[in-house]
Amino acid sequence: MDQIDHKILTVLHDHARIPISELSRMIAMSQPAVTERVRKLEEQGVITAYRTELSPQKLGKHTTAFVLFKTSVCKDFIAFCERAPEIVDLYRISGEYNYLMKVLTETTESLAAFLDTCHVYGFSTPLIVLSKPFENKSLVPSTE
Repeated sequence: MDQIDHKILTVLHDHARIPISELSRMIAMSQPAVTERVRKLEEQGVITAYRTELSPQKLGKHTTAFVLFKTSVCKDFIAFCERAPEIVDLYRISGEYNYLMKVLTETTESLAAFLDTCHVYGFSTPLIVLSKPFENKSLVPSTE
């Protein structure tokens, strides 16, 4: 990957729906050249998806928590997590706990109720998010 690919990825990270014509103007390259570069980045697996970012607050999800979880029934716990709409991310981690969950709920009370449903699989330590100085930072380093 060169500087041009980095520029393309930076723009697409922040504006996934940008038309190729506008992207090509921003990169100062022809549309066919930019189209070919984007296609190659997709084929190489560098670009894996284009997503719509939703506002949890606008959807009534005002409480975000990261929950450390320790379980001895991993398969059952993973199946539970796949079904639980409150869990948006699940990571297998090293250390005292097996998993780290990102959980979105309406309130702290609904978070407590959700955590009660988890206890049949093990025990948890919730970490409630107080603020987000930034989120979803680009993986491509800034060239500026």
